[in-house]
Amino acid sequence: MKLHRRKFLELAGAVAAAPAFAQFASADDYPARPVRIVAGFAAGGGVDITARLIGQWLTEHLGQSFVTENRAGAGGNIGTEAVVTAAPDGYTLLLATVPNAVNASLYEKLNFNFISDIAPVAGIIRVPMVILLNPSVPATTVPEFISYAKANPGKVNMASAGNGSAPHMAGELFKMMAGVDLVHVPYRGQGPALTDLLGGEVQVLFATAPGTTDYVRTGKLRALAVTSAARAEVLPELPPVGDFVPGYETSQWYGMCAPKKTPQDIVDKLNKEINTAIAEPAMTTRLAALGGEPLPGSPAEFGKLIAEETEKWAKVVRAAGIKPE
Repeated sequence: MKLHRRKFLELAGAVAAAPAFAQFASADDYPARPVRIVAGFAAGGGVDITARLIGQWLTEHLGQSFVTENRAGAGGNIGTEAVVTAAPDGYTLLLATVPNAVNASLYEKLNFNFISDIAPVAGIIRVPMVILLNPSVPATTVPEFISYAKANPGKVNMASAGNGSAPHMAGELFKMMAGVDLVHVPYRGQGPALTDLLGGEVQVLFATAPGTTDYVRTGKLRALAVTSAARAEVLPELPPVGDFVPGYETSQWYGMCAPKKTPQDIVDKLNKEINTAIAEPAMTTRLAALGGEPLPGSPAEFGKLIAEETEKWAKVVRAAGIKPE
């Protein structure tokens, strides 16, 4: 039987549309199979812990497994690329964080544009950092530390968790805004940086609070201030850096993203569930144990945060001449 051209094209279009229709199923049916949450960093860190924490809640409330997959490397770029190139069907998600905003300007050649290739879903948690000093530094306040650093240019070593990491960027922003010359010493993670700070090999570290408070309470390290805009619940006795360096603010943040063109109803469903999760007292308590506070809001609000952070850190990367390791 001979098939007319118009009929052939209609059938061909229907066949081509069938997988797309299946792929972009309604949020009413989502999720119909396990979902993977890609964490672009190794197991045990803040990204991994947050991904597993929110994944467990979604598993319990949406009836399908949300499994964390660690795809570490290149400052989170390997995991990010795996997500932006995945099918936009809601079954591959990214646990996004500060390096995603930093990498847009830190790396000259990426195979993706984070802002245009990603769909923001929801913020999860915001974690302030704290300025930690080795007790050998004769400063107990931010103004005293600034004065000491200005009197000793190029002699104060600033540790970080690696080039482009949140602690590194917090330190570079401080250097720019306070007008001090600190020598950056990158480590492969906050753990090794803390070890050398305790040993006096370096003098200052902008660190996330979890895992450091005991050192402060026992006098092994001195905490000066938190990097958030206001006092932090995890360390309420510390003032914000911005009290002494006007306009200074930064914090580590974590949130969920999906590939661009993921159906909006699926994005909205995930956003609603995540906002419900982080509002629950039990989850709030667990987030507090990580040193952070819930970061609620709409997909658009989380997207605005990502855009603002990308612009902010681009200025710091350019001014400081930061290069990837």
